[in-house]
Amino acid sequence: MLALSAGIFFTCGFFIKVPKGVTVNNVEIGGLSRNNAVCAVRKNIEDGLKQKKLIVHGKVGEYSFTYPEIGYKDNVREIVENAQKGGSYTADISCYLNGLTEIASYICADESKPPVEPYAIFNPYGQPFTYVDGENGAQADKQKLVYDIKNSLKNSFDEVYVAVNELRPQKTLEDVYGDTKLLTSFTTYFDGSNTDRAHNIYLASQKINGCILNDGEEFSFNNTVGVRSEERGFRPAKIIENGEFVEGVGGGVCQVSTTLYNAALRAGCAITEYHAHSLAVSYVPPSFDAMVSGTVYDLKFKNVTGNSLFIRAYAGDNYVKFTIYGRGDGAQYDMMSRVTASIPAPEETTSDQTLVKEGRDGTKSEAFLTVTRDGKMKTVLLRRDSYAPVKRVVLEEAETEEGGE
Repeated sequence: MLALSAGIFFTCGFFIKVPKGVTVNNVEIGGLSRNNAVCAVRKNIEDGLKQKKLIVHGKVGEYSFTYPEIGYKDNVREIVENAQKGGSYTADISCYLNGLTEIASYICADESKPPVEPYAIFNPYGQPFTYVDGENGAQADKQKLVYDIKNSLKNSFDEVYVAVNELRPQKTLEDVYGDTKLLTSFTTYFDGSNTDRAHNIYLASQKINGCILNDGEEFSFNNTVGVRSEERGFRPAKIIENGEFVEGVGGGVCQVSTTLYNAALRAGCAITEYHAHSLAVSYVPPSFDAMVSGTVYDLKFKNVTGNSLFIRAYAGDNYVKFTIYGRGDGAQYDMMSRVTASIPAPEETTSDQTLVKEGRDGTKSEAFLTVTRDGKMKTVLLRRDSYAPVKRVVLEEAETEEGGE
């Protein structure tokens, strides 16, 4: 019975009329039921809101919001329920933007952009690098935007401007110049009249030209140059096989690997695989060579400089040259070769002039690497090698008859 009475009282409350002469926000509501009075005042508030617009200005775009995106809270019902005859009242209205946090996030994402770091484009030909300057970025201030929107809606819907903070690139163009400076060059020379060998040198070097070796990466000559076959454009030329100079496809490629080996050492790389020739070569001092053959014998080195390395290869009429750019590790690298012993060439005689060979003594040698860092020098033994002799074949001396007139 009590519950029923409470329900009747609540229902009746909706139909209690507002005293005569009452206005709320200049809306005459006297004589209306309380519920209708609230609806009348709120309709007037909403009609007013429909005429208003919240505008947010950004550098990228303009963002506008109107009712019902803009909601409101009021104390109209409280005023109506307590209104006295002839009273004139003004409701407290507070506006808000529905989903303000998400909207502010969207606007700030639209108005923000990360800085563009300056960078260098590595060119295999022409100028080694093309440099591109960076650009400042912007970070919109979300916290301030939320505050400014709330403040605008509290007052006269003043226009809001997105505040942005400038974001500068972490690097400068000077830093990029430092990342791409010339570290070292190494050149070896060959007989340009041997056109097939010169062709192989050019072909192999061009497959390496333009390589970028990032910090910690390992370079493999065989993986980069690929199989030396006639199908891939390589030609027959002299190679060393079983201690002899013989014809083989890809002759001359070892001069490319040797030249690169010397450049890599002087750039501060760690050699992880190398092989000496069985015979000494003429284009570098002993213990400076790096032979490659098939897929078994490779030249590998690892970039341990802490920065990227950029490799350029040049093959001219009678030379091959590797140039390496990067920041390096701050040290200077120098190499020294020392012959420790000579291995006499075996000799045999022949009566056939066509079988005569000049031959060559073999060599035992060492290579040393000197590292100069912060004015301090340290020299270490890099390798020891033994190069076989090449047999000499000399013509037998003709016998002379004794006596006679």
